[in-house]
Amino acid sequence: MKKTSFQDYLPFIFLALVAIIGVFVPNGTLFADPEGKYNSGDIAWILVASCLVFLMTPGLSFFYGGMINRKNVINTMMQSFIATGVISVLWVVVGFSLAFGTSIHGIIGDPSTYFFFKGVASGTPWAGGPTIPLLLFALFQMKFAIITPALVVGATAERIRFTSYILFMVLFSLLVYAPIAHWTWHPDGILAKLGVLDFAGGTVVHISAGCAALAGVLVLKRRKDHIDKKELQPANIPFVLLGTGLLWFGWFGFNAGSSLGANALAASAFATTNTASAAAGLSWVFFDVLRGRKPSALGFCIGAVVGLVAITPAAGFVGIPQSIMLGFIAAIVSNLVAHYKTKTAIDDTLDVFPCHGVGGMVGMLLTGVFATKAVNSLGNDGLLYGNFELLKHQILGLLIVVGYSFTVSYGIFKLIDLIHPLRVSDEDESLGLDVSQHNENYHPALLTVHNNGSLKEEQMID
Repeated sequence: MKKTSFQDYLPFIFLALVAIIGVFVPNGTLFADPEGKYNSGDIAWILVASCLVFLMTPGLSFFYGGMINRKNVINTMMQSFIATGVISVLWVVVGFSLAFGTSIHGIIGDPSTYFFFKGVASGTPWAGGPTIPLLLFALFQMKFAIITPALVVGATAERIRFTSYILFMVLFSLLVYAPIAHWTWHPDGILAKLGVLDFAGGTVVHISAGCAALAGVLVLKRRKDHIDKKELQPANIPFVLLGTGLLWFGWFGFNAGSSLGANALAASAFATTNTASAAAGLSWVFFDVLRGRKPSALGFCIGAVVGLVAITPAAGFVGIPQSIMLGFIAAIVSNLVAHYKTKTAIDDTLDVFPCHGVGGMVGMLLTGVFATKAVNSLGNDGLLYGNFELLKHQILGLLIVVGYSFTVSYGIFKLIDLIHPLRVSDEDESLGLDVSQHNENYHPALLTVHNNGSLKEEQMID
């Protein structure tokens, strides 16, 4: 057992202080509906959608965990999954207020608006979801806030200290995610007023996470195995398939739930989500074949996730036929960027920037091309329907979010490195982060074919 330092006590102390403060926060009366404004069908659907979005985080854990080197499986999965704890508490305390509280000049929400969820249980419904309680809207949005910093894990994997990543999650959520969510989804936000369309998180979730991933990679620098050009095999392809299935399933809540009602728009977003993902998965595999590679399970899974990323900003604004082209293009662009990245010194372990960052950017731009008021009257017509203005707004919004999320995330990683070492030691990196960070290990069973034709289950030894 290692000797504890004062820094080791800090997370426990902060959590204890939050718990103590929470005891003295007054409870409001649970929401009532004397005017009959709430719709039970809408409430039921958004409850289910919230659960589906929550499922995406463990799905992401399996997706990343299956692709990583086997001595870092538990660490990578844990870094994603622990966001459910860290961000859930942070969202209740101040995150929801910063993202959706009373706007301060369109830049950030007043942190006192819903401090410790004050007044959320009995508050006025959100403008975009008048038929569901504010509490349900806050919980639905919490799941988006949870998965966003978890996405960054795949880029910094195999070399970042676990405790440092926890601190990154907190600072990223407060300084990057909450402001961008406010700009984009609050009616008074600067991007919302500009006319930028983001139905379910292309800018808020994927571009911000992708740019943060790139920033983290540049600060952490390369892994020793990457410098030595060692080709490390994925730990467990079935994990990747399972993770992809959970992500795809959960994404229906992510996108269709963003309609904030059980309505025709939810059905349309559901259809465009599935169609774009299917097209992107096929596009990635077929494009690999054109380049002389064999069609792989890993390729289809990555392509399908890229399609889900790209359709996210567009899901409630584009038609179903156009979503095929959106997924088709996004997969090719991300595939090319991922391939080009291998020729550079950038060590993005699981291609988070090419897949989530670039995928989100492609989705944002193509929203400006394919969006139509025929699908959503609250949206706008895109370039395909004769309106160049929307594409200009999408480009400007993209540039603002890319610049802000990369710059602030880079500063966060640098700050953490000054406070607490960001990277593990060379010895811990060689040993593997499962053992060095958690004193746990992952040993997948290995079926060996013996001379007599029998199968024997053995353990893989590092």
